[in-house]
Amino acid sequence: MRNVVRVLTGIAVPVLAAGVITAGSPGFGAYTVKSGDTLSHIATRYGTSVRTLVALNKLPGNGNAIYAGEVLKLPGAPKAAPKRRTAAKTPAKRSQLRMSTYVVKPGDTISKIAKRFRCSQANLLAANRMRASDRIFAGKTLRVPVKLKATAPKKSTKKKNNTFAGRTYADHIVAQADRNRATLKKRNLPTRAQMRTLIVATAKRYGVDPELALAVSWQESGWKQRVVSPANAIGVMQVIPSTGRFSSSIVGRDLDLLKAQDNVTAGVVLLDHLTGAAKLDIAVAGYYQGLGGVRRNGMYPDTKLYVKNVLRLKGQFERGWNPLK
Repeated sequence: MRNVVRVLTGIAVPVLAAGVITAGSPGFGAYTVKSGDTLSHIATRYGTSVRTLVALNKLPGNGNAIYAGEVLKLPGAPKAAPKRRTAAKTPAKRSQLRMSTYVVKPGDTISKIAKRFRCSQANLLAANRMRASDRIFAGKTLRVPVKLKATAPKKSTKKKNNTFAGRTYADHIVAQADRNRATLKKRNLPTRAQMRTLIVATAKRYGVDPELALAVSWQESGWKQRVVSPANAIGVMQVIPSTGRFSSSIVGRDLDLLKAQDNVTAGVVLLDHLTGAAKLDIAVAGYYQGLGGVRRNGMYPDTKLYVKNVLRLKGQFERGWNPLK
């Protein structure tokens, strides 16, 4: 399943993030994640590194799955934004003008010409180096300063960020992901510690190695039910709707991927299917890339890194590691 955010050794993939700095605990700043950032941008902006942010915030894997609204710790108190200098006097904006020409006709006067072209008599006289007392005559060519029509600035047509991990998804998929993300944002969801307990219990119920389920879910989301990727991979196990329907057919009931228990069940049932159909590394690759895709095309470079990370995490969990402590 595609992660909502994946920051892999030195590579930052766009997150659902640009943020707000608030005061944190002594010696730390706090950054509230919003749409448009990457973890590497946050690190650069506040004079730290991705590795430091990952360690300080106990982010999963190499720092995947941060989401809008999450508060990240920053090393050191945040620097105050520099004050803007205000000029003592701001000069008035000048209207943009272009010079046109006009051949004087019988009966014309400076005031009539100025009125016709909507310019001031003073500007008309100045453009022709004339005084108010000077006369004009039919056939004389005058330079007439004409105001340019102001053009409204073009509205920004910012497109949705439909690309994730090098793949682009259809607008309707990204729109559904946005709706699911908005729904989850409003819900009271289990803590990461509660999710860990739920993952272990569900894995044991379906005969799946608990450490494998913990490793996959930590790599996918950091045990967070709130995250949704642009590919509409949902929740702690990052399950897409089609996979949810597949798992539903196995358990014999409709699984609601927005619910923590059903999301974990869908992911664990998929792991059970994959590990029963292929050896461990291929099964893990199949969770990320799709088993059919792995068999047809082999593992993509990002899939190989995903498998390496998951198997490393599995070994750490087997040795008693708990990233929440």
